[in-house]
Amino acid sequence: MNKRVLITGASSGIGRELAGLFARDGFRLVLVARDKERLEKLADQFREQYGTVTKVIAKDLSRPDAPGEIYAELKQDESPVDILVNNAGFNVYGPFFEADLAKTLEMVQVNLVSLTQMTGLFLPDMVKRGGGKVLNIGSTGSFAPGPFNAVYCATKAYVLSFTEAIAQELQGTDVMAMAFCPGATKTEFAKRAGMEDTRIFLAGVMDAHEVAKCGYRFLEEGRSVITVPGIVNKLTVASLRFSPRVLVGKVGRYLMSRASA
Repeated sequence: MNKRVLITGASSGIGRELAGLFARDGFRLVLVARDKERLEKLADQFREQYGTVTKVIAKDLSRPDAPGEIYAELKQDESPVDILVNNAGFNVYGPFFEADLAKTLEMVQVNLVSLTQMTGLFLPDMVKRGGGKVLNIGSTGSFAPGPFNAVYCATKAYVLSFTEAIAQELQGTDVMAMAFCPGATKTEFAKRAGMEDTRIFLAGVMDAHEVAKCGYRFLEEGRSVITVPGIVNKLTVASLRFSPRVLVGKVGRYLMSRASA
């Protein structure tokens, strides 16, 4: 039987592109996002193009009970999830002291708490079966503080640290965990956050399909726990290790500022 992959945030961007790559290679899909109509159109597309068996689950991961509901629904299928891709996430852009606190806490729920819940629900089953993979989507923002993205980058720093730790815990289990950390990518992410005119999104933005191909290849190869796509992103992350934190913060403020500022 073909392996089954669950992808959150599958209706657009990197999640959508990853879904297409898994569909192409014969995986059965479970697609999770808020927009049921979008997911169903995507499922129809994959069915026509590849004959993909796809299950659509419309859930809002900002709701604390959503991960448990997803897990319970899939347990009824009696078909295991072999690969979990925790891709869902969004950003609240701007100074923290000006941000909508309720929206910011929703972001923490999606980017951090739900990711942890999803991993905690599906990972034990993988370990019991003796095989599986978890792909957690971090960011180049996982490696440094992000002025005007303070909480977003903090959530992504958690994703990186969390994934590194469980990857070590999983040694000897035939289950792997990988943190995939893209930089600025051409998706709906920047538009939704209202940060399309920031310096970081006006230069060096990668194509979502190319980013997804990198992540997919790294996952196939069972690469190291931390993977970063694109030479510019790799160099940026490498340079952070040797830069004073004060300088890192100042550069981050410049890149995350609007170009007109």
